[in-house]
Amino acid sequence: MSVSVVTGASSGIGEATARCLAREPGAELVLVARREDRLAALADSLGVPATWIAVDLTEPDAPERVLAHVGEHHDRLDLLVNNAGAAWRGTFGEAGWENVRRTMELNFDAVVRLTEALLPILRASAPSAIVNVASTAGRVARAGSGAYSASKFALVGWSDALHLEEKANGVHVGLVLPGFIETEGFPATELKAKAATRWTVSTPDKAAEAIFEAGPGGKAERYVPRPYALAAVTRILLPGLVRRVLSGGAASVMTTSNEADAAEIRRER
Repeated sequence: MSVSVVTGASSGIGEATARCLAREPGAELVLVARREDRLAALADSLGVPATWIAVDLTEPDAPERVLAHVGEHHDRLDLLVNNAGAAWRGTFGEAGWENVRRTMELNFDAVVRLTEALLPILRASAPSAIVNVASTAGRVARAGSGAYSASKFALVGWSDALHLEEKANGVHVGLVLPGFIETEGFPATELKAKAATRWTVSTPDKAAEAIFEAGPGGKAERYVPRPYALAAVTRILLPGLVRRVLSGGAASVMTTSNEADAAEIRRER
């Protein structure tokens, strides 16, 4: 038996992850998101024991409610997938602190709070794993998405430290950094139609596979699509070049990618 909690499970990457995990022998799932009807329908379709809890993870009592639900239905927890998140575009001069606050509240604070609540049962169930779904925007920031990048940069740094801290307790911490993910809300038709940008597009199923590899598979981190890792490396080695590229004509593709990423994650709260 392997028990997994998946947040943001009502659509997109979260739904694909639930279906991926359900294919494993002995899988049991706890689905977390705000839309109860979607969660119930997904649970019924998985063909494995699956429960759900409809909750806004930014609510003060959300971590305790999820913990109580897990304790009511299971006596262990093998995997926590922190996938829920959101993005609201806007420059800092236009959107200000409030945009940073609400983005950090969901993308970082809520993840930390839920992980804190579930960490004791993850330790007790070791070997176990946590997968934090960040973004390529957590390595390379772009204009108009500073709040989103700040939340994902924070998530990446915290995840690296948490991995070092929890390794001795048998809890593996992995990272997944999606880029451009095709969804029902963003078909990416224009980018897929061009050979030069087709490679930038991936699918929720590919992201789900990466989550499995970064969790039960024990990998440190995965980019989706994989070539996005080059952007992160280039940002470290050639920061001036990256700034010039993102300030020039080539920034249009990157900006479009960020907008798709934001649209996808909003549906996964």
